[in-house]
Amino acid sequence: MRFIFKPVAMTLLLAAACTAYGAGGGEMPSRPMGGMSSSAPTPEDQALSSYNAGVRDVEKADDLAADAARQTDASRQAKGLGKAKDKYSRALKEFTHATNLNASMYQAWNYVGYTNRKLGNYDAALTAYDHALRLKPDYAEAIEYRGHAYLGLNRLNEAKDAYLALFGGNRKLAAQLLTAMQAWVGDHRSNPAGVEAPAVEAFASWVSERSAIASQTASLTREGASARW
Repeated sequence: MRFIFKPVAMTLLLAAACTAYGAGGGEMPSRPMGGMSSSAPTPEDQALSSYNAGVRDVEKADDLAADAARQTDASRQAKGLGKAKDKYSRALKEFTHATNLNASMYQAWNYVGYTNRKLGNYDAALTAYDHALRLKPDYAEAIEYRGHAYLGLNRLNEAKDAYLALFGGNRKLAAQLLTAMQAWVGDHRSNPAGVEAPAVEAFASWVSERSAIASQTASLTREGASARW
């Protein structure tokens, strides 16, 4: 998995620990059951169980997708992607079940968005990300992944806004979104896919400018300052 948020005591650390692929969040520690051991689990407990099952499926799906991307044989790649899709679909059901049981679990909403995006359901992904951000407006992981969904729909101005929102507060996630933007430019230069060439080049110019700004100001961030020591 590209990241896992580790539990400290019984608290989920919602830090920006994303790398190449995955979604913001990770497994949450189960809560101790109070009273008699035969007590029935609450809806919140059941939601947590479904959420953690979904996280495990996402981890497996991400690994399968990454392995498929490394394959040079088309049939093996297709087989690997098919297995990843099955895992993403299974995870989506778990996360949807979690949100049905506990509608305030913004981490699960974020994963509903992530799995929908991996399955190509960009509009559904945006709806889920928006829901997560209504519950937690500063949830940087959802802001980043909503930016990826905007790219998938060629909604470039909104993708820019997502990047700028991250740039001021979470350079690491901003950099990951910028990398996705650079990949988008490369893909659409060879295959515009409904985007006019001038729009592709205008976006490419913006991405290049933002990359230069990020490089020039890297030393001003906490991470950049640490790297100089």
